[in-house]
Amino acid sequence: MFNSEGPIFMESSRDPNDCTIGIFGVPYDGTTSFRPGTRFGPAAIREVSTGLETYCPKLKLDLKDINFADLGSLDVPIGEPKKVLQAITFATEKIIKNHLKPLMLGGEHSITCGAIQALVKFYPDLILVQLDAHADLRDEWQGTKFSHACAMRRCLEVLPSKQLIQVGIRSGTQEEFEEMDVHCRLLSNSNQGLAASLADALRPYKEKPIYLTIDLDWFDPSVMPGTGTPEPGGFMWHDFSSLLDVIRQYNLIGADIVELSPQLDPSSCSSILAAKVTRSLIMLLSL
Repeated sequence: MFNSEGPIFMESSRDPNDCTIGIFGVPYDGTTSFRPGTRFGPAAIREVSTGLETYCPKLKLDLKDINFADLGSLDVPIGEPKKVLQAITFATEKIIKNHLKPLMLGGEHSITCGAIQALVKFYPDLILVQLDAHADLRDEWQGTKFSHACAMRRCLEVLPSKQLIQVGIRSGTQEEFEEMDVHCRLLSNSNQGLAASLADALRPYKEKPIYLTIDLDWFDPSVMPGTGTPEPGGFMWHDFSSLLDVIRQYNLIGADIVELSPQLDPSSCSSILAAKVTRSLIMLLSL
């Protein structure tokens, strides 16, 4: 199921025994609609991770004190995108049954639905939080319902709670924005008060399980050029850091990081930022 050859994320174990978090990669970009390359994302995150410190001064946690495993990357099936999602669902179920919290490294955003499909079997009251530049609420795009542009639409179809909180969306169709407004899903895309807005949105779900999906194009292209669909007007690291204080107060049971196209940023700064996001999520999942 998992190919464990190649680089490993910093301080990870390959043995999941006695671990609480299971990292796995999904090197897939089969429905990419603009600039491909996210299939190289998981390997790039792992390769540059050794350049980071294990300690996070913001969270005051150290990876050396956390038991987590890097299980490798999923052997992605060739062909129909639906088969990819089925493989992700199966892998995520296996990880959960081994008492690990899943942390998925993408890959394009369509992969999130596969993880959600598995998680709702164990957490039917799951709440989904999306950090993204794009709404991803299309029903179909470029001839498939399983496009990365349809990621949140497919998640909503399998999410029993129908509770989706969308943070910082700044691109989409008129219909997508109208839907987000009607359902009060969209948090302000202003840099002012984003953490406070997320705290208000999450307050009713204090005891609920939370899944966090992070499309790296949420960040501004000035700090994240290595993504297939960059969108001006995005966020900086300090904005993400401010959200960590909010999310750490909730029951985070899984997460993913998607849409890194490392070859689009020869400096590797985008990959380093993605690796630092990964480090933060490991720490949040350990709480």
